[in-house]
Amino acid sequence: MERREFLKSLVIGSLAWQWPMSLKAQSSLPTLAVVEGESPQAITKEAIRALGGMKQFVSRGDKVLLKPNIGWDRTPEMAANTNPEVVKALVELAYEAGAKEVIVMDHTVNQPRRCYIRSGIQEAAREAGARVLFPDEQRLKKMAIKGEWLKEWEVFQDFLEVDKLINVPIAKVHSLSRVTLGMKNWLGAIGGNRNQLHQKIDQAMVDLASFFKPALTVLDAYRVLFRNGPQGGRISDTRLEKTVVAGTDPVAVDAYGVTFFEIQPQELLFLKLAQNRGLGNFELEKVRIEKRKI
Repeated sequence: MERREFLKSLVIGSLAWQWPMSLKAQSSLPTLAVVEGESPQAITKEAIRALGGMKQFVSRGDKVLLKPNIGWDRTPEMAANTNPEVVKALVELAYEAGAKEVIVMDHTVNQPRRCYIRSGIQEAAREAGARVLFPDEQRLKKMAIKGEWLKEWEVFQDFLEVDKLINVPIAKVHSLSRVTLGMKNWLGAIGGNRNQLHQKIDQAMVDLASFFKPALTVLDAYRVLFRNGPQGGRISDTRLEKTVVAGTDPVAVDAYGVTFFEIQPQELLFLKLAQNRGLGNFELEKVRIEKRKI
């Protein structure tokens, strides 16, 4: 099924699913907000507004950590890292909601300082008032992951010493997992020899997603990397979708994200594993979705 036909059937299915609900249930907030527009910052803020506002996720006095993808020494036009304007918007919203401190951090693949600067994320996050942290191996601690495959691993303590985690991945293709979205993004919160996780990447992704449990997932699909992922290197490998997908169900966010690549959610093992684990729902026709265009 072509993506347009799939999304059309999804909207019809969602409406049909909502119809028998009570008026009270119909007035409840959506699980996913999908917003399209010209400005990455504006569509990010509109997506959070559609979910009820950042105060639904961040309380006054909270210490919040945003986990974007800053893995590669690439400019925003290459779509290898999260769009810096998306990160900036979320930092601003978290402070407006009353956060005491907002931290932005990732365990990069390329040299951290180059990645942070060239991605534009360091500057954007600091302009919004965030504290930008580089990964420090002395802050790694072996933790009981208690996953079905991943039993323990070294985790950066910064991700555990906060009140709220917000996952901010970018939508890209990946040579091993086919796509890298929200659940795959948690590999940037751990240390150790991450290549070992490639042996069973689907299981590792789900085990880490179960361990970290973000309060909110915001998928940057403004410019997606549809070829030569996960680091790309040419603008011709990217495609403008001008969309942000935000939600409280990390599995549903990833399931929607795969549709940007003409993939059906049921094709991907990690989505099935995550749903079976009770982490969310990849069957988008059963998810309440609100779409907006600004």
